[in-house]
Amino acid sequence: MQIEETPLPGVLILTPRRFADARGWFSEVWNRQTLAALGIACDFVQDNHSYSRDAGTVRGLHFQSPPHAQAKLVRCGRGRVFDVTVDIRTGSPTYGKWFGAELSAENGRQILIPAGFLHGFVTREAGTELLYKCSDVYAPDCDGAVRFDDPDIGIDWGIDPAAAILSDKDARAPLLRDISSPFRHEVQA
Repeated sequence: MQIEETPLPGVLILTPRRFADARGWFSEVWNRQTLAALGIACDFVQDNHSYSRDAGTVRGLHFQSPPHAQAKLVRCGRGRVFDVTVDIRTGSPTYGKWFGAELSAENGRQILIPAGFLHGFVTREAGTELLYKCSDVYAPDCDGAVRFDDPDIGIDWGIDPAAAILSDKDARAPLLRDISSPFRHEVQA
């Protein structure tokens, strides 16, 4: 497993090894013991799978607040996305900063997103499927969102924001400055 740090502390890119032969390839995408030995400990309790019919579909920016805050391990099973995470831990030196990476079925990259970060993506191809593990179950009363095109965050999605295909929930999401983040940055001793 190749692990890359990102400009947002705790957000990691994981690229599992692929073992290829004439039939195709095999890849172990998650192994608790292997990652714990590398200092990455996260217990996942729910797997999600999303399908987006059209390129230009934006899902996010989402978070789930405590007591059901979620860390996520995200990968693309079919197609291609630009996956984004934003630090919303108050007091963090990277508060409001974003990081994005292309995830595709071809490149096999995954992004590990700790609790305290927004998550969203835009599909680059029709028929894209995203799979992600979550460290807590979905809790509707803890569900939150921030506008994908928040000018204070300034994410370059690579599409015209006016052409984004959004859910009603995402189209009505508030700006980051209009929410009270339930997350606090914990200084490591």
